[in-house]
Amino acid sequence: MSLFADDFAWYDWTMPEPIRDKAAAKEYFGNWIRAFPDMRTTKVEFVVGDDAVAAEIEWEGTNSGPMMMAGQEIPPTNRKVTGRGSYIAKVEGDKVTEFRSHPDIAGMMMQLGMMPQM
Repeated sequence: MSLFADDFAWYDWTMPEPIRDKAAAKEYFGNWIRAFPDMRTTKVEFVVGDDAVAAEIEWEGTNSGPMMMAGQEIPPTNRKVTGRGSYIAKVEGDKVTEFRSHPDIAGMMMQLGMMPQM
């Protein structure tokens, strides 16, 4: 949370409104850690510009904790998942002022058995 500016906006396409405070950002990330406590992240690509950073990541974890989706708590499936996502951060000085996250929720849901394979 220390990377975020005091006045930031976090846009995640799974959320109806942007996250605008550090407590809400910590809660959002904490929900992922509770759902996948053994999560390990690998950087696939990383691009640095004058005032922005973009990354593609891959992560692995076992859904051994409850997951929050659309305001509902979903019990753990105990299935292992390989997730993917991309992220863009706009930076002013040494702080993130805008963060955009694009997790592959459909891919994760298919691996968890919550929606049919495509």
